[in-house]
Amino acid sequence: MGIIVGIDLGTSTTEAAVYRNGKPVMIKNFENEIITPSVVGLDEEGKFVIGERARAQYLLAPERTAIEVKRKIGSDETVSLGSSVYTPVELSARLLEYVKEYVSDYLGEEVKRAVVSVPAYFDDIQRKATVTAGRMAGLEVERILNEPTAAALSYGLDHMDEESYVLVYDLGGGTFDVTLLEMFDGVLEVKASSGDNQLGGKDFDECLITWMVEEFEKENHVNLRKNSFAMARLKEEAEKCKKQLSREPSCHISIPFLVEKKGRPLAFDKTITVEQFEQLIAPLVERTHQPIDVVLGDSGITVSEIDKVILVGGSTRVPMIARDIQEYLGIEPSLSVNPDFAVAEGAAIQAAITEGLIGSEDSLVVTDVNPYTLGVRVTDGYTNDRMSVVIPRNVTIPVTRSEMYFTNYDGQTKADIEVYQGESSIATHNHLLGRFTISGIPPREAGEERIRVEFSYNLNGMLEVQAQIVSTGEQASIAINMMQQADSSRIDVSAWKDAARAKDFRAVIRRAERLLRDMEAGNDPLAEDLDETIYQLKKALITGELERARIEEEALIELLEE
Repeated sequence: MGIIVGIDLGTSTTEAAVYRNGKPVMIKNFENEIITPSVVGLDEEGKFVIGERARAQYLLAPERTAIEVKRKIGSDETVSLGSSVYTPVELSARLLEYVKEYVSDYLGEEVKRAVVSVPAYFDDIQRKATVTAGRMAGLEVERILNEPTAAALSYGLDHMDEESYVLVYDLGGGTFDVTLLEMFDGVLEVKASSGDNQLGGKDFDECLITWMVEEFEKENHVNLRKNSFAMARLKEEAEKCKKQLSREPSCHISIPFLVEKKGRPLAFDKTITVEQFEQLIAPLVERTHQPIDVVLGDSGITVSEIDKVILVGGSTRVPMIARDIQEYLGIEPSLSVNPDFAVAEGAAIQAAITEGLIGSEDSLVVTDVNPYTLGVRVTDGYTNDRMSVVIPRNVTIPVTRSEMYFTNYDGQTKADIEVYQGESSIATHNHLLGRFTISGIPPREAGEERIRVEFSYNLNGMLEVQAQIVSTGEQASIAINMMQQADSSRIDVSAWKDAARAKDFRAVIRRAERLLRDMEAGNDPLAEDLDETIYQLKKALITGELERARIEEEALIELLEE
């Protein structure tokens, strides 16, 4: 089946690892570096540049460079690179494609399978989008692994005989997660997770940028926010300054030429101290407390029962973080894992478990929880839009739960079951996962017929929802694969034949469409993959992405051969 690689797809940086000789090994990219900046851009010729090359061009061409794309994944936002527009999924796919290439080069064989980590607090839509990005990059995502769980795996591999409660505090470039795990007899059991998908080191940078903008405006009466090139310079300096303030008591920021005013060059020249920096970021650090409280409350574990706090994510290198945790919890954080590499290493360990490379004598068993509440939309006498909870958040999976509901009007013969994920008491404020209808309800007075709704959620991301009319035994159900991308993001590709290079791909598309009709008639399991690949090829033709079209053509040919 081929090697499975572990990938930490981060907001700021991306890393990959593979399990070798009983331990995870970090893999270097084509620049001979383990850490790849999560930056994607277009060069002057319109060709994609990834990683360090893209980060280097950000200062000169911010309009052709995309940073922090992970914060937008799963949303409807688009990213402009010059005159071209891309979705966050498409740009994430480019980054994963680069990872696939350098890992394949390192291993000497093409890698087609991966375990990809995501923040524990990513919702279903964000997870689906990540899986789709992997597929577009030519990777079969075998599992989506929560980042704190991955970090705990990295720690647990060498501490399998421990019995303890471990709190993983994961503050990355763009997201924050906190997860409480119990370790015993080689088992890592996630008790609860919480977090903030809009909190990370980039927000620390933004505090410094705001300070620089305000200081510059006070002195020169110029608003730098309107100048993209100046803002790119400030962002670069903010990242350097944050790192320096993690080691030294102050940082001198000097930019000789930042902007012009009436033909006169203006410079930025200021010194900021650690104390000033910590005052700026104090409100952000305080925001990490609430998710910690949620995790402790949901798990029922007290602070006194926690044996270890593990710091993960590059942003935990800011000294204030460790001090704040010690003050808030009374526990000195452990430095037992590499905060930059632990997630990729854990993903590689999970890949090895999936491959069967970790034998029974060294076995690690990982359980997880559903990070968001699952339920259905109901009428309660006040509103027809109430979220009725079936599986609460932070319940260990696999899990099966059921609730009983009643008909709500006289003569009702069918019921629409709408499945939602989220924490709002208003159902439609949450994410709609799927819907189905159960028919054949005996037409009686309101409230006299009962319908049992059962949710079953397993470790592979499958949620099965079944409804049963209690009086008749009639059933209906829906299976929701939390790892598949919804079709709602598709564009109309019916005019693909009018695209400039359509004739180059017409033969393979026609062959694939003929086969697809036969496969759908026979309920072939590969039909869905074939349909999606045909769509992606047509989409690439319509959007003028010839390089992407070639990649999709290769994937289509492989599927046809299979």
